[in-house]
Amino acid sequence: MRHLYLYRRSFPRIMDVFFWPIMELLLWGFLSVYLDKLDLGGLNLLTLLLGAVIFWDLMSQSQRAVSFAFFEDVWERNFLNLFVTPLRVSEFTVSTGLLGLVRVLIVGIVLAGLALMLYQFNIFQFGLLLVPFDMNLVVFGWLLGVFTTGIILRYGSGANALSFGFIFLVQPFSAVFYPVSALPDSVEWIAYFIPITYVFEGMREVVATGMLPVHNLLLAFFANAMCAVLVIWYFHRMFAYVKAQGRLMKLD
Repeated sequence: MRHLYLYRRSFPRIMDVFFWPIMELLLWGFLSVYLDKLDLGGLNLLTLLLGAVIFWDLMSQSQRAVSFAFFEDVWERNFLNLFVTPLRVSEFTVSTGLLGLVRVLIVGIVLAGLALMLYQFNIFQFGLLLVPFDMNLVVFGWLLGVFTTGIILRYGSGANALSFGFIFLVQPFSAVFYPVSALPDSVEWIAYFIPITYVFEGMREVVATGMLPVHNLLLAFFANAMCAVLVIWYFHRMFAYVKAQGRLMKLD
């Protein structure tokens, strides 16, 4: 709630929520319209690319919510103040996840409305089939945010670039805009360790067949569960280390 109140009187914070997703939607939207006019054997590139852009931005918002919630407290010298209260580390991480969910819902509604008005693309045409995949995207974005926050806790402000760049290290191997089969054989195996690979593969199958690919959905849930165990363990380990070293008040 504290972070949400900040948005009421901060135009830059509001711009951060909407500017990049809208710019990406416009860029990829116009490109999709152009490609859709080409003769590509009836493949609906508009649906595939715009769907991928919207899905990717939803995950990005989840990750950014965690990172920026942490940075806000560090920049305002408030991080130590939080943890002299009875606040638990688990409550801190869960609250950042809820903040990410709020941002995802708001941005999702805005992007869906713009896509419908500008490109006649209706993300809701697939009904509830995409909802479980959306859930996996939000969870993975939250896990990425928690993981990079743990790294910054351990290594300090020198690792800040990871909070913005780590997500783009994952993107090429996640089959966001192309299937896993398009990757070179030497790196294709990496994709199957990333939960959102199954999300975007499943999304394309929904678009192509109109049916829910249960196998991809189950694999996404399983991969996210494995990542959650490792990421939460790592974050708690890094927080305990920094606390034992007396460095909570020295974060900058």
